[in-house]
Amino acid sequence: MDSTEFLKIVQIVIAVLLVVLVLLQVRGQGGGLFGASEGSFRTRRGIERLMFQGTIFLVVAFLVISILNARYT
Repeated sequence: MDSTEFLKIVQIVIAVLLVVLVLLQVRGQGGGLFGASEGSFRTRRGIERLMFQGTIFLVVAFLVISILNARYT
């Protein structure tokens, strides 16, 4: 397996993980797709915070892998 195939596989795995994390966060808020039903501000704690930070990390990783994939293809 060469490096371009490896980058493509990693990019697909990261994309699937991102979709799962985003859907879990939307489901956990109790609102619809376009926003939560509650109007008050609250901080993220526990697993919710971990999922939020994981989403940010995966987005950055996805962008880096996408740039590398475009460069070597």
